[in-house]
Amino acid sequence: MLINVSGHVDDTGTCTLIKDAAFPEPFVSGLQYNAPARGVWNIVHVGMLIPKSHQIYVCAANCLRGVVLTAAEMGTLDRFSTIAVQENNVLEGDMEELIIEGVSDILNKLPQKPPAVLIFTACIHYFMGCDLELVYTELRKRYPDVAFTDCYMDPIMRKSGLTPDEKMKRQLYSILQPMEINKKSINIIGNNIPTDESSELIRTIRENGYELKDITFCKTYDEYLKMAESCANISYLPVAIPGGDYLQEKLGQKHLHLPLCYGFDEIVKNLNILNEYLELPKKEYADEKSAALNALKEAKEVIGGAKVSIDYTAVPRPAGLARLLVENGFNVDRLYVDSFTKWDKTDFDWLVKNKPEIKVYATVHAKMGVLDRKCSEKSLAIGQKAAYFTGSEYFVNVVEGGGMYGFDGIVRLAGLMKEAFTCPKDVRKLIQIKGWRCGCLL
Repeated sequence: MLINVSGHVDDTGTCTLIKDAAFPEPFVSGLQYNAPARGVWNIVHVGMLIPKSHQIYVCAANCLRGVVLTAAEMGTLDRFSTIAVQENNVLEGDMEELIIEGVSDILNKLPQKPPAVLIFTACIHYFMGCDLELVYTELRKRYPDVAFTDCYMDPIMRKSGLTPDEKMKRQLYSILQPMEINKKSINIIGNNIPTDESSELIRTIRENGYELKDITFCKTYDEYLKMAESCANISYLPVAIPGGDYLQEKLGQKHLHLPLCYGFDEIVKNLNILNEYLELPKKEYADEKSAALNALKEAKEVIGGAKVSIDYTAVPRPAGLARLLVENGFNVDRLYVDSFTKWDKTDFDWLVKNKPEIKVYATVHAKMGVLDRKCSEKSLAIGQKAAYFTGSEYFVNVVEGGGMYGFDGIVRLAGLMKEAFTCPKDVRKLIQIKGWRCGCLL
């Protein structure tokens, strides 16, 4: 159905009060809008975390545009190649040959062979029934010193099985091979941004004599490979769970999923799971709780009763953060969330009972490109999409939790909120930069 968007557009289908919202999906899926908030990392950014690796994308020319631009913006075109699938490849059915010979041609022309190659196949390979097992078998035979791993650029698979993000975070560690386990080494996996050193999580590991490994720390390929020796993998983002389970089965590394959350009891529970694994006594974290509450109180004194908006790209549990802020007197007005995760269910239900007037907005609904959605008064936005949709120049520029964890993470986030509300930002300039803090790779 065609809709006239030249006049007033109502918010039907794009907005609902949280008390009326269906969980986990408040909105009907359909034609989608992509907001120009580009801080979330894409597959190119994530793949570049493996030092010295080379990425090869095999797909139609139009599909290559976005990934090529990402590599160019990062200044990593020397670690990036493409193989264009053309009409004759579809008609002649030579997909396997195209990949094998295309990859071989690329590797033979590089000044130095990379230690690892990430090959990204696309939707067309599913449609054509491409024999990828044959492809990788032949490539590994031709180049035994190169570690090949299968990666995917397949948006058609978003609604079934692992999400593209989950799959990418799993494949990022698929090159690791079994090693003798070092019982004094622990990994944090699944993050694009290093976890803050001041967090209780990192301090517990380091202060008790454990070596901490993280792909975000790796400067050399050998450092990346040594992640296989760690006795445990800690994940705290939901997208990292399949990767942690995969490594537990493949390498025998214990997987501890300690979710990034905002409820004090759950934070204590997660930290004590780590303490128990490290054979340390349980703690109450009374001082840390007090510091978090004081930081929130100070932020509230600055922000006052101004409306607060939160989007799902800023934190993995927007309902959880909203509950924390509401409990501490903040006026949370909007959540920009297309669908909630199961981890947010308890806090979602709490908000329904205790803050039923919160508005939940879709971010991908087609109307969001033309809907009059701006906040007329000064407000605080947490996340790039919240800033874009509300039009607020007072925003916390963060994605995927920003490396903040535990009570220390709440202290830091409260500080960023206070700073954001007093120091306006150039929203248009900041949110169109791809891959927030991906400069750490260069």
